[in-house]
Amino acid sequence: MINYEDRGVSPHKPDVKNAIIGIDQGIFPNAFCKAIPDILCGSKDHCLLLHADGAGTKSSLAYIYYKENEDLNVFEGIAQDSLVMNLDDLLCVGAVDTFILSNTIGRNYKLINGEILKKIIFGYTKMIKLLEPYGIQIYNCGGETADIGDLTRTIIVDSVLATRILKKNFIDCSKVKANHDIIGLASFGKAVYEEEYNSGIGSNGLTAARHEILSSKYKEKYPESFAPEISNFCYTGKFNLNDKLPNTNLTIGKAILSPTRTYAPVIKEVLNKYKNSISAVFHNTGGGQTKCLNFGNNIKYIKNNLFPIPPIFKLIKENTSLSQYEMHRVFNMGHRMEIVCDPKVSLEIIKISEKYEVEARIVGKTELANNSSLTIITPDEVLEYIK
Repeated sequence: MINYEDRGVSPHKPDVKNAIIGIDQGIFPNAFCKAIPDILCGSKDHCLLLHADGAGTKSSLAYIYYKENEDLNVFEGIAQDSLVMNLDDLLCVGAVDTFILSNTIGRNYKLINGEILKKIIFGYTKMIKLLEPYGIQIYNCGGETADIGDLTRTIIVDSVLATRILKKNFIDCSKVKANHDIIGLASFGKAVYEEEYNSGIGSNGLTAARHEILSSKYKEKYPESFAPEISNFCYTGKFNLNDKLPNTNLTIGKAILSPTRTYAPVIKEVLNKYKNSISAVFHNTGGGQTKCLNFGNNIKYIKNNLFPIPPIFKLIKENTSLSQYEMHRVFNMGHRMEIVCDPKVSLEIIKISEKYEVEARIVGKTELANNSSLTIITPDEVLEYIK
């Protein structure tokens, strides 16, 4: 059985965690994002946040899709992926208003032309304008495009977001409470601020997704889309990019390339109304449904009411060697944002989310325990994860 690490990717990055042991963790140790003192303005009431992330290997898939279909528009979605992976992490600590953006593009000049770069840059602008009506301001300070063909096989699209917030508004999920509900916000469907149906795949687990389900013909046709060191584990599936994804109007290629949904409009309104009743917000990216295990002490997370598996994850589940255990630690499996809150406000939070046509439900609860753990109860089996 192939696992995520065989392809040179680690969902939990234990070596990275070991590497930063002893490094100053900022004002709120073990929070979702690091906060530092307001060294720019000198305010004792504020803190600064700086977050870096990107679209990951999804950009390599966009390259293949473009080559197969001559569709440059997929790169607009890659810019959205890169921005949202930063923005939605910052939402988890209560940053919802004003951000400064910079981006970095690393490309192989021989394969990635100027038209692709234009689409990526436009993608950032498009996403910024989309969020403006919801009171979320992002100021683009430009970025850097580096031609590094000897390091980058196709293209890498990364971003940095910076913001400044009041310390009193910071959400410290290291202090997640027991006896709270876990509200899941769906990663699939079509929110009022989205142009088309979203498969829910997001931007994590793409190495597994594309290599598990896509045909070996892409291995022969596009050797530049993967590292030769993992050639025995790449493109092991049977599907073509333009095959239809069952029970949707999407092709498999478009489903995997669905731009990562932001929850910014939802979270902004939720925090404005119910912040004092919320003990944690989790963005289920690296680590998938097990992300919550990184936070809190002596907390048992129980998830016993997950969303029905969306079609893209169902396709992966039914056509690959990945176990349920592996899938839930790699993919979001249907909800990418979690709000841990006092049960008294759970239904009100769900109503806010559904106003934006983002499905929401109580997916589980937290309990006090001797050790931190996670139990996921699916219709097929019970999955146990220990911190």
